[in-house]
Amino acid sequence: MIQAQVDEGSRPGVTTEESAEIKRLKAENKRLREANEILKAASIFFAGELDPRNH
Repeated sequence: MIQAQVDEGSRPGVTTEESAEIKRLKAENKRLREANEILKAASIFFAGELDPRNH
């Protein structure tokens, strides 16, 4: 009942739609952080492989 009032705008709070969007954005943010960590590790690895001092 309370959530329905929030959704219709007669009560303050986070709507169901906003809550779903926050959840989606948090999941996307997590995936992007993980991808960044993988890319960081790969760039460090390949920088070392390409460094002539390592051969």
